[in-house]
Amino acid sequence: MSETVIALHAVTKSYQSAPVLDIPRLELPAGIYWLQGENGAGKTTCMKVMAGLIPFKGDIILQGNTSCRQHPVQFRRLINYAEAEPFYPAFLTGRDLLELYLGTKGGDRRQITDIAAHMGINAFVNNPVSTYSSGMLKKLSLLLAFTGNPAVILLDEPLITIDTRTLAIMYDLIRARHAEGVSFLITSHQPLDPEEITLTGTLRIADKNITLN
Repeated sequence: MSETVIALHAVTKSYQSAPVLDIPRLELPAGIYWLQGENGAGKTTCMKVMAGLIPFKGDIILQGNTSCRQHPVQFRRLINYAEAEPFYPAFLTGRDLLELYLGTKGGDRRQITDIAAHMGINAFVNNPVSTYSSGMLKKLSLLLAFTGNPAVILLDEPLITIDTRTLAIMYDLIRARHAEGVSFLITSHQPLDPEEITLTGTLRIADKNITLN
């Protein structure tokens, strides 16, 4: 069994007085996981909590020693998140966002530039994101998710609003990064292609908790 890459300890999240998540303990070894759940089960909230993007109670530990509470900057460098429906400030360009990520998360600039070219992002990267279609926003969010040197990448509904060519590129990136030791949590209402990626396990979110199958 691989060492634990991400561990949730007594994680709870509520919106106003309504509890959404109540995860006493969850430890995941390195791998690729499919997070399933009905609409409204809390999948996106769970991902945002794991990414340290919204407040919650409890703690999340990456690689056994990097705490969301105690090491917030390092924690956020080690985990990347791509939203299901990305939203960015309208006045920024794709290049502005890419430079921000490269500056804060680091990583191989040449590699990311090559991926951007391969995905066709260079055709619009200098334009304000207010001019982007949903597909263009999705491509940019995926590119940003693979920027830096993360231990974990969270992909929320990555199969929607992208063309088949970009989908193939995404699967290639998942396989390549996983071979380098990066773990993935992926939400998708559509089945992940078993010929493209081999899942380590399936997570099921129900009744505010997560179980691993």
